[in-house]
Amino acid sequence: MWGMDLLGPFLMASGQRQFVIVEIDYFTKWTKVESLATITSAKCEDFFWKNIVCRFGVPRALVVNNGKQFANNNFRTFCTNLSIDLRFTSVAHPQSNCQTENMNRSILQGLKKKLDEAKGAWVDELPMVLWAYRTTPHSVTGETPFFLCYGTEALLPVEIRVPTIQALHFKEVNNEDGLRANLDLVEEARTQAHE
Repeated sequence: MWGMDLLGPFLMASGQRQFVIVEIDYFTKWTKVESLATITSAKCEDFFWKNIVCRFGVPRALVVNNGKQFANNNFRTFCTNLSIDLRFTSVAHPQSNCQTENMNRSILQGLKKKLDEAKGAWVDELPMVLWAYRTTPHSVTGETPFFLCYGTEALLPVEIRVPTIQALHFKEVNNEDGLRANLDLVEEARTQAHE
């Protein structure tokens, strides 16, 4: 199950961008975001198709708010054609889409720290905020979204300059075998995270 939400408007950035579309997988906490100049139902469909369906497959359900981009015949038809159970959060109770709202809060907190310095350059900071979220262990699963999605931990940029045990013991010859072993274990890790 995935959640989708919209953030903004922010200060106008390059390309007239002032909104952010956010999608989060409720289990792995994997998140995808993109900055947009305008938000339309067609852009939401396109983003969902390219970043979720084409990458992870068709989800069983999608949780959205009652915004006009989602609560219209075009978006409903898009979901129906893919056999996606489209679920709307209550207008009076937006926290019913709490995982997406939590992600929105994380993005806003990360951007706020950077925005104080960067102002309209928030678009440039968005990938770094997203990277930090994806590589931080989640309190519920005990794992990083990156690990639950790809079956291996990400090599952080700082590990290149200050080598960790993982980076020091890396050998390209053994890497493929290690990745295969991780893939065998990822289902076990996902099951443990789910419990």
